Order: sequence, then C-alpha cells, then structure tokens
Amino acid sequence: MKTAIIYASSHGTTEKVAKQIQHGLGIERTQLINLKTTKTLDLSLFDTLVIGGSIHAGQMQSKVKRFCKKNMVDLLQKRVGLFMVGMNEPQFETEFNKAFPELLRKHAITSKCVGGEFLFEKMNFIEKLIVKKVSGISHNVSKIDDSKISELVYDIKE
Repeated sequence: MKTAIIYASSHGTTEKVAKQIQHGLGIERTQLINLKTTKTLDLSLFDTLVIGGSIHAGQMQSKVKRFCKKNMVDLLQKRVGLFMVGMNEPQFETEFNKAFPELLRKHAITSKCVGGEFLFEKMNFIEKLIVKKVSGISHNVSKIDDSKISELVYDIKE
C-alpha cells in the first residue's frame, strides 16, 4: 500500500510533522509531496493520502484548501487522514472545521490537531508583530504534540 503525505508549509513546522508521519509509516512506503513545489500530482498512484497544513491568522494555507476542493471526488475514493498544525489550542476545532471541507472531514479515517511552533527567525516583520500582539509571545516556542502524531500514524496503519 502506497501513501502520500501531502502538505504545505510556511515556516517548516508542517514539513517537520510530515516527516515525522513519514518515519512512523515507513519511508519506503510513503512519499512526501509539498504543494508549494509540486505542480502536478497523480493521486491514482496512492492508496492512502495524509493531508495537512498550518493555520495562520485563523486560516489554513490556500494551497491545501484548493487541493482538497479541486480533488474532492478522488479524495473520497481513498483512505484519507487529515492533520492541522497550529498554536491556538482553544480554537483547534473551529480552525480545523474551517480548514477542511465537511465532506472530507467526515470521510477521513483520522483527523488530528498536532500543535505547532512559533519560529521567529523564519517570520517576516509583520508576522512577528501579529504573533507578539495576539499571543504575547516574543520568542521561539515549540508545542508539537508527538502523541497526536503517533495516534495519527497508528490510525493510518490500522
């Protein structure tokens, strides 16, 4: 069974999580696909698709949202897992529901919010200002939830 881990990453955290998922599922059986660098994708090559992205200002990256919308018919024919990277834990459910279409969320065999990071050295000036103002945090913080990633991997392997 071949699995694609399809994602978009702005500052590298989603890519880090995608690689953790890949290692958990087995590198030889999985392929990482970054939507920011991949122009064409043949979904027929895969049995399982794990789709994820990160939340910025309450919204999932547009590349992830467009991918899901454009490929909905094909996605509903596959085993699908969904993950979201974000730091606003009280809003995880709301943000997740806005990030992925309801039909896809209901179809998914697993859905996880896996925490996130603030990586100030990778943010532009405006992003730093917004994060400082909204969160009160002005330094790098990592709150990646390895147990949620492990749960996602376990669910996909079932």
